[in-house]
Order: sequence, then C-alpha cells, then structure tokens
Amino acid sequence: MDGTIYLIGKDGKLEEMSQQPYNKEDILQKYLADYPNLLAGDQIDEAKPKRWLFISREVGVPKEEGGSDTWSLDHLFLDQDGIPTLVEVKRSSDTRSRREVVAQMLDYAANAVVYWPIDRIRACFESTCDEQGIDPIERLRELLGVEDSQLIEDFWEKTKTNLQAEKIRLVFVADQIQPEMRRIVEFLNGQMDPAEVLAVEIPQYVGKSQRAVVPRVIGLTAKAEAVKGKRPPIERKDWEPKSFIEDSKERIQNQYAYQLLSDIHDFAKEKADLTEYGTGKGTGSITFKFKDLRAKSGLVSVFTVYSDGRIQFRFANIRNRIGDKNTEIFNTMLSKIIHNKNWDENDAREGKISPTILLEEAFPEKEVLESFKSVVLEFVKLAKKDSKVI
Repeated sequence: MDGTIYLIGKDGKLEEMSQQPYNKEDILQKYLADYPNLLAGDQIDEAKPKRWLFISREVGVPKEEGGSDTWSLDHLFLDQDGIPTLVEVKRSSDTRSRREVVAQMLDYAANAVVYWPIDRIRACFESTCDEQGIDPIERLRELLGVEDSQLIEDFWEKTKTNLQAEKIRLVFVADQIQPEMRRIVEFLNGQMDPAEVLAVEIPQYVGKSQRAVVPRVIGLTAKAEAVKGKRPPIERKDWEPKSFIEDSKERIQNQYAYQLLSDIHDFAKEKADLTEYGTGKGTGSITFKFKDLRAKSGLVSVFTVYSDGRIQFRFANIRNRIGDKNTEIFNTMLSKIIHNKNWDENDAREGKISPTILLEEAFPEKEVLESFKSVVLEFVKLAKKDSKVI
C-alpha cells in the first residue's frame, strides 16, 4: 500500500516523502549488504535484538555433496547466536509468482543445511572482509562483544551445530509484501520449528532532497511464537585442566587418541606463552598461544585441542594477527609432517580456514606428534624473530 511520511528538518519544517518503488532490485540488495540492520533485528526479538554478521552476496548452493553450485542465494547473514539467515530480495514489481519465489527459497534451505560446510561459510565471510578492508576477527569481536578468541571459535562451532540441526532463518525482503505472500510466510513460520520464516518489508520514501526507508517485519504471529516458544539462554562452562582431562577421558574411547591429547595438553602447558581454556558448554578446549606485539591482543593462537579428540590448526588467526608470510611458513612446515589432510591446501596457506582433524588421523604414529611439537616451537621462534620479540 502506497503511503506518505513526513521528515522534520533542522529548521522545523516538514518535508513530504511519498512511497516509490526501487528502480532496480540491486539497489535494495546493496542497502542490505551495506546496512544489515535493515533486517530489523529489534523487531524480530524485542527482548534480545538480533545483530547481524554479513557473510556474502550471491552465495552458491549445491544440490549434492561436492557438486557445483546449482542456485545462488541473494544474501547470507549470521546473527549473534550463529543462526544462518538466508535472505532473498524481490521487488514487488517482480513478475514471478509467489510460488516460484517460495519454492526457490525452500530449495536453498533444504540443500544448504546439508551441503554447506562451515569452512565455506567462514571463507566467504573472510573474503568479504578482505574486499571491505575489515579485519574479520575484529568484526566478530564487535558482533559478539567479546575479546576471547576461543569464544569466536565457539561461535563458528555453534553455527555448524545450527546448520546440522536445521536451525536457520529464511527471510523474504521486498519493498512491499503482498497479502498473499504475507499469509504464506505466517503459515510457514507457524509450522516450521526450529527453522524460522519471516518477511521484511522495506518501502522507499522519496522527497525533494532526501530518501528514507522504513523496515517492518512480517510473520511474527502469536501462533508462531507459541510453536517455537522461548529459547533458553546459552549456557557456558569455564574449563580448567582437571575438568578438561576428565571430560576427555570420558569422551575419547580410543586409548591412543587419549594419550595423544594428554601429551599435547602437557606440551601446551609447558611450552606456550599462554594456554587458554575455552568456555564452550559441551566441549572443552585448550589453545596454545604465544606473545607477539604485532597482534592487537598481543597473542597469536597456533592450535586448539578439543576434549572430544580433535585438533584445530589456527591458520586464520595467524594470518589475521601476524600476516600472510607467517601463515605460509606454518602451513609449509606442517605439510611436511601431516599427510592425512582433509582440507584445501591453498585455503590453509592463505589463512582462509582453520581446519580440524581427529588427533589419531593427524598423528598416526607417536613420532609424528614429536615432529609436530618441534614444528610448533620452531615456528614460534621464527615468528618472534621476525617481530623481534624474543
């Protein structure tokens, strides 16, 4: 429905602004990419307003494992709880039927939860940050309101869990949501759980000298809120050496893998400048860090070991803290001893990913673990020499 709003100028005079359609769909798409808050997170949840992390535009969606992309999603966002938010933008003048638009979004959702690896989402985000000249770690700290780098890793793990649990949000965006589309959105949102289906209407108002947009969320019916209920607050746990080891002993059935974890834990406690235990509710972690003045926090993470028997190599953290050169050095050193890699070598070398692997796969023999310890110590020595911090 067309309407009019009035903008009050500094001189106290009113400027009449009438609703007008966007000339191009790309205009609205760019607004969303540049100003994610147009998704009106405060309307989606008044008690806990959603804050948005823009991942990328035109995100490809495959329809089979390892296949090429079949579809292209307009925008992908994550909120502060790691819930993937798929956004499709259409002008009200789009001639395609609402059936086609809804079916297209459901195709995206059904395949994304199965065929989107978390490393790909993370790589898309880091690529977007590179294009915008933004430090991805700092952007995540801003979103989450934390300094602890382990909480950032927990955020990505939570996003992965949400995908696996099909806990996603589908959002249709248009300058005007037609009544028929409104009913479909409200119906789907009332039926789907834990997924959420919403529409955001963002009409454009144009005056003599200025423009304005006014977002409004559609789909938050009483029935939908009753179906989904109130989510309990996210719980955290402060891990320490005793609880970490006890949890590991309980969870890791492979005795060799447990011995590896215990050995690496002791190595980190003895040799790292700082060992940091995580706060994840379900899985404990310990991160090996060293001091480096080039990093804003003064610390660089090399690897993280989890109480479920995984190890994560922190290429992305190294790249963000002390640059491409050191990332490539660590990757090269690591590649000489670890041969069961389950990640893309180029992405690792460029610091786009921080891959995880089971301890027994990374270190099939004890000698490989000993070589890994030597690599870590040598890398830290070289990095500190490069920064002239010994």
